[in-house]
Amino acid sequence: MPEEVRRAAHLLERRYAVSILYASYHGCTRFGEFRQALGTIPPGTLVQRLTELENAGVLRREVRDARPPLVEYVLTGDGQRLRAVVDALAAWARG
Repeated sequence: MPEEVRRAAHLLERRYAVSILYASYHGCTRFGEFRQALGTIPPGTLVQRLTELENAGVLRREVRDARPPLVEYVLTGDGQRLRAVVDALAAWARG
C-alpha cells in the first residue's frame, strides 16, 4: 500500500474524524457546534480528534481576541480536498 494512502487511512479511520470533517463542511467551526452536531462524542475525544486533524494540516485552529477567547477550527486547503472523499462516503451510505 502506498505510504500516502496509509497516512490518509490512519487519519480517517480514527473514530469521529470523518464526522468532524462532515460537520466542518456544513458550517461547524466551534467546539460547542461540533459537540451539538456529533451528539454523544465525549469532550476529551473531540479535543483529541480536533488536535489530530489540526496536526495533519486538515484544520487550522484560530484564536480570536474576545472575552472569553473565541476558538474556531477552519478547514485548510487539504481539508477542503478531502471533501470529495467524505461526500463519496455519504453517497455510498445513502445507497
